[in-house]
Amino acid sequence: MQQVKTSYTPKKSTLETDRAELKIGPKRGEFSPYNLLLGSLSACFHATLSDIFIKRKVELPPIDIIVTGDKRKEVPTTLEWVNLDITVHAKYDEAEQGRFLRSIELAAKYCSIHETISKVAKMSHEVHFK
Repeated sequence: MQQVKTSYTPKKSTLETDRAELKIGPKRGEFSPYNLLLGSLSACFHATLSDIFIKRKVELPPIDIIVTGDKRKEVPTTLEWVNLDITVHAKYDEAEQGRFLRSIELAAKYCSIHETISKVAKMSHEVHFK
């Protein structure tokens, strides 16, 4: 079971779990609802990708994921599109890059948050090898 607690006061709003706390709201230093959603997508995608690499018995190299999205103008303002820009910090040959890209496809398919958001938004991925 997953559980979070949110507390709202005029001066401070927080999201808490048994492991951490973060500030939520519209001000600098606070996370907005869409920051949390896109961050959750990134974390879920990375965890799913990591599981795929564990099953392949290959170490997942360091990666950066920048998640960008845009909301629709009409109400309800659900996400219209989301892009995951993934930078892989590894020297891969062409065959290894192909296997990595296949793992990205599988992560998109099996990440539950990716699958949920894909019901309302166009999802895309860009992968860069450095």
